[in-house]
Amino acid sequence: QVQLVESGGGLVQPGGSLRLSCAASGMRFSNYIMGWFRQAPGKEREMVARIGSISSAYGDFVKGRFAISRDNSKNTVFLQMNSLKPEDSAVYYCNAWDRTQEYWGQGTQVFVSS
Repeated sequence: QVQLVESGGGLVQPGGSLRLSCAASGMRFSNYIMGWFRQAPGKEREMVARIGSISSAYGDFVKGRFAISRDNSKNTVFLQMNSLKPEDSAVYYCNAWDRTQEYWGQGTQVFVSS
């Protein structure tokens, strides 16, 4: 059974930082492109960042503020978020993709507000 479990979300002030983690189990972690997506109320889900074996990609809205990384020995992908803005508030979802199938975590809430 594949499971993706996100953690690290919470309430943070504008300009602050959070580090999200996604722990994967039940799959060959290194075979998957791992990604972070987010969805705010009333908006469509958008790609935040993805990381494979040789490259990474980020959504245009990130503008150098976020960094994705993975530790294959720990079956974990991270998202370091700096200089957070209120518009970053959303539920952040972990995603695993290998062309034939994909999996989603349950999401972790990020709320950026004073």
